Amino acid sequence: MSSGDSIKETVRENYARAALRVLNNEAVENSGCCAPKKEPSCCGSSAKPSWDPITSSLYADNETQGLPADAVAASLGCGNPTALAELKPGEIVLDLGSGGGIDVLLSARRVGPTGKAYGLDMTDEMLALARENQRKADVSNVEFLKGEIESIPLPDNSVDVVISNCVINLSADKSRVIAETFRVLKPGGRFAVSDIVVRGAMPSEIRRRVELWAGCIAGALEEAEYRNLLAKAGFEKIDVEPTRVYRAEQAREFLKNTDFDIDNIAASVDGKFMSAFVRATKPL
Repeated sequence: MSSGDSIKETVRENYARAALRVLNNEAVENSGCCAPKKEPSCCGSSAKPSWDPITSSLYADNETQGLPADAVAASLGCGNPTALAELKPGEIVLDLGSGGGIDVLLSARRVGPTGKAYGLDMTDEMLALARENQRKADVSNVEFLKGEIESIPLPDNSVDVVISNCVINLSADKSRVIAETFRVLKPGGRFAVSDIVVRGAMPSEIRRRVELWAGCIAGALEEAEYRNLLAKAGFEKIDVEPTRVYRAEQAREFLKNTDFDIDNIAASVDGKFMSAFVRATKPL
């Protein structure tokens, strides 16, 4: 098995467990792009079950009102791309790594009955949960697709907006993901994702730990590299807007269940990781 396949399988297993906990009505602590807090992950343990530095307060109460509780419980993101993407009625939206479907359902509201929201996920358990949430929400302008974000099962020039919520950082082939988003976007279409982004050098120990690819840190791109990949794919009007910057005390939470020297690692990652809204446009 290649390292990319190993990363993909680790991600799939962690998200399958998260979906099954929700489907089985088990308590799940939101831990963002990480595994649930009962699993070892970069977001720490259940020591702080009511608060997480990455996922806390991403959605306003008026946004989640009327959504199935399971869609909210399975939200594993690091931002709120639907609020930042300025979706318009009638647009076609694609959510990469749609999970339990919260951003797809929110997008469907924003684009209205003349628009459509697709969700793409590789995990059967998450797709089952998302489709059940769609049924509960009684939303018809939504379709969940099984597939990988490195090979999007949609035609060229078919989507107005691509969103994603802390998923691209999990891919071992980010240049392929970005090239695929460029392909499916219509001319003038928008790339509008929330992701974890690195500013500055990152400790090599974190890069080497493949299990952290199922979390929030190890797979994150450095900001300049992110910009370069978007430009290489053909995007223009590229912007990286920090939404949350994580400090040393939050790094301690990320790394609590690892065998790292927390004191040394926390200091070296202080201010280096951020949740960011990444925007770009496909030229007309």
